[in-house]
Amino acid sequence: MGKEKEIGIDHIYVVHAPQGYEQHAVRLQSILTGQYEFDYEILEKDREELIDTYFVPDIRQILGRGALMCTLNHILFYELMISNGDRLALILEDDPCFSRNFIAQLQQIILEAEALPDGFFISLENSGLKFPPKKILQKDRHLYPASSPRCAGAYLLDITAAKNIMRWLSNRKCDQVIDFWFNTLMEENVFTMYWAHPPFVEQASLNGKMHSTMSSKQQSTTRRISWIAQKLYKTHILPFFR
Repeated sequence: MGKEKEIGIDHIYVVHAPQGYEQHAVRLQSILTGQYEFDYEILEKDREELIDTYFVPDIRQILGRGALMCTLNHILFYELMISNGDRLALILEDDPCFSRNFIAQLQQIILEAEALPDGFFISLENSGLKFPPKKILQKDRHLYPASSPRCAGAYLLDITAAKNIMRWLSNRKCDQVIDFWFNTLMEENVFTMYWAHPPFVEQASLNGKMHSTMSSKQQSTTRRISWIAQKLYKTHILPFFR
């Protein structure tokens, strides 16, 4: 049994492209298993036969293959959450950069989440560099209601939210990439969004350290410098004006 259960997470699911991104899988295993002693599940092959089950007929004209398979994998993990009876799951894409205090910060968020109503989604990452306004921040509080999602790189989901999402899919078909689809689900009250603050996960495909199946931008020093500059501005300056 992995140590994730000791801190209240029933399963960790990792969204990963089976081919072409082997270095992502090796890196993540060294961190999750080698460093944190976590067990996690990963889909070993694409399930293209299920695309028509969950997506609109022309989805291949709307989304590229990488974005489509990534979105499908998230959906399949919601199914697994339900079949496994997971009260709480951590879902990651395969390019996370964790903070030095990742475990302690994760434990704090899980502790605060115990007071939340069922049906929650907790974003742990800083993708989009979105942060709560400075004026609402409180000492010793780390969860804040949000009116928009960040991205789909690192989040906690409870089983009620997973069931609500699959119930939505039983009546509708998805026609968006996962990040934008979260907006739709929020607007239709499928789950309630919360942001962890400070966030403690970054997507390496966004901060310039790696590339991904969904990003047309490659790993580069220029992207890395640009990310750091934006992060400093949006973390330490912009919140004072909101």
